[in-house]
Amino acid sequence: MIRNLTRLTTHAALAAAAVLALTAAPGIARAETRVGAVSTNFRLLGANDKIVVERLDDPKLPNVACYASFARTGGIKGSLGVATDPSRFGLSCIATGPVTLPADLPRKQQIAAISASFLVKHFNLYRLVDPDHKAVVYLLISTKIIHGSPANAVSAVPVTGG
Repeated sequence: MIRNLTRLTTHAALAAAAVLALTAAPGIARAETRVGAVSTNFRLLGANDKIVVERLDDPKLPNVACYASFARTGGIKGSLGVATDPSRFGLSCIATGPVTLPADLPRKQQIAAISASFLVKHFNLYRLVDPDHKAVVYLLISTKIIHGSPANAVSAVPVTGG
């Protein structure tokens, strides 16, 4: 019993540390813009399951917008915010104007995070620069504090300016 309590406390401490690290990390967008949602499964109690579409703007490239779609679990747990959403998502990024790369732009950087469960799972958006083909590649992955996930989606935007 004490061993299980110690293990639970350790997992809770890891979860709290990860949340603090994600919240304190500079340059990572916390606020995304919800574009809309479509119900996919009726739930008698609590919210329906749905597919949500959110826009994530690149903080260093003002003319790039990424649209992520992902499943949200409904029901009582989903309504209370404690359900774990499945790692099923899509990503599409567009240029809304000329895209120029700042000289100090890192070749790889996490730029956004979306919570997919209470404390332990996130969908993280990374920006990767491909200078050979003058493109910016965006990679959306699913992460967990203890075990990662191979679930991912990718989209690319051409660099059009200087």
